[in-house]
Amino acid sequence: MNEDEVEGVAIANLIGADERSVVGWVYRWNTGALAVMWDVNSPQRVSSIQPDLGDAEKSEIDFDGLKKIRRHGSRKDQR
Repeated sequence: MNEDEVEGVAIANLIGADERSVVGWVYRWNTGALAVMWDVNSPQRVSSIQPDLGDAEKSEIDFDGLKKIRRHGSRKDQR
């Protein structure tokens, strides 16, 4: 990696509510920061991370919040 450029590498898959589809990825940047990148279907509820991450990494990406995302257009969103 070029030290002057910010670059990231995927370190884990975000698994969707169906427990088999990859709905996004966790990236680690050369700055040390973590970030979530979603697939083309936008943010979706996440059931797990593969491979699993440590508690500090889960906290940094708000894994508990990712498990609570409502599907856009769901009946609950229309209330």
